[in-house]
Amino acid sequence: MTADELFPVVLAGFEAWCMECKTVTRAAVAIRWVPGASGPGRTLYACPPHAVALGADATPEDVLRIP
Repeated sequence: MTADELFPVVLAGFEAWCMECKTVTRAAVAIRWVPGASGPGRTLYACPPHAVALGADATPEDVLRIP
């Protein structure tokens, strides 16, 4: 076993859990935004195959704030 096999190159980047298949993906697509009760909201992500099936919902930019 070589040193390259023991220590593979890991590229830095954004990773997120797919909410459908529960795997980590580097090509995450934001599909839901859940507002928080006492703080910032949370964005839910999906991998590209599941993002098409789940569709997109409201994002923070779509939510209207009533004064």
